[in-house]
Amino acid sequence: MLMRPVLLAFLFLGLAGGLLAGPAQAHDPVKPPALPKSVDLVICLDTSGSMTGLINAARQKLWSIVNELATLKPEPKLRVGLLTFGSPGAGVKPGDVVIQTELTTDLDLVSEKLFALGTNGGTELVGRVLHYALTDLSWSKDAGLKTIFVAGNESADQDKEKSYTDMAKQAGARGIYVNAIYCGGADDGDAASWRTLAAGHGTFSNIDHNRGTVSVKTPFDKELAALSVKINTTYVWYGRDRLVRASRQKKQDGNAAAAGAPAAAQRAEAKAGSGYAAPGDLVRRLAEKDFDAGKVADAELPENMRKMTGDERQAYLAEKAKQRAALQAKIQDLSKKRSAFVKKTMDEQQLDDSKSLDKVLRDAVKEQAKAEGFKTK
Repeated sequence: MLMRPVLLAFLFLGLAGGLLAGPAQAHDPVKPPALPKSVDLVICLDTSGSMTGLINAARQKLWSIVNELATLKPEPKLRVGLLTFGSPGAGVKPGDVVIQTELTTDLDLVSEKLFALGTNGGTELVGRVLHYALTDLSWSKDAGLKTIFVAGNESADQDKEKSYTDMAKQAGARGIYVNAIYCGGADDGDAASWRTLAAGHGTFSNIDHNRGTVSVKTPFDKELAALSVKINTTYVWYGRDRLVRASRQKKQDGNAAAAGAPAAAQRAEAKAGSGYAAPGDLVRRLAEKDFDAGKVADAELPENMRKMTGDERQAYLAEKAKQRAALQAKIQDLSKKRSAFVKKTMDEQQLDDSKSLDKVLRDAVKEQAKAEGFKTK
């Protein structure tokens, strides 16, 4: 009987202590993975007669731009669209506008179109190319970054049918940045219209399109180019156009090499990153939930996979994925060393890339990506 008050006292104290301490601390819920965010990047290039340097800069630096975008967090779903304007008779759209590619994850296709471009004298209808970029491209409806870069070297206000300022306002209303890249001096008379173009929702830059591209050769370029070719053996193309895709990949390796050793090295780096999506590759599909290689139609597969069982197909693709991961690790390691070498060389030689196409594009994209919720390195 004497123990009962003591027990009651302990129970009371325990209850009071629990109330004072507050509710029991629950474990923090597992944070869901970050939702994928899209990056839609549209490049509009003037292809009038004096713009060969601009096109060459785009060819040399495409993969440098892709590599910068691949550093964004969360990893974006990158799509690139390419439009050209300014070459009379070339356009399938009024105003000599050509939609070279829709917004696409197939960056080899974008590269292919870039290397096929030529130049011809003409009138630069900036308003017109913006109009078609806004109306004819399939912009993502997902959260993320949507941005257009327009580059040219004459006044931006030549289009009397489609006002370039109206087009920029329409883009801004849709959350699409319009960035103006004037190929000439910042104090040129024509530069003023390009500043106006970017005033609403974008950036203005002026570049030296003939001498502004800075490319530094490094001791790592040759090995990176070789790894870029070797990693192609880990791609398993499927679908009716599988041979076209395989051929395109190989040809763009050659085009990058022709643009210079740095371009080939940067292409290798892109293949080791998330920006190089390569649609039509079965190995990438292994990461998809519930993907079953056994359900892919035989006619869609390369010959060597058609007689494999479903399990054998999965194992074959898994081995290719393992080989790719090993090659990507080597490329990433060499790319880090290459980047350090490039930075050191530029510092020592006081090389200035501030007026290069890729530099102004990469800087603008990084700032705009931050504004849209991405983290940058």
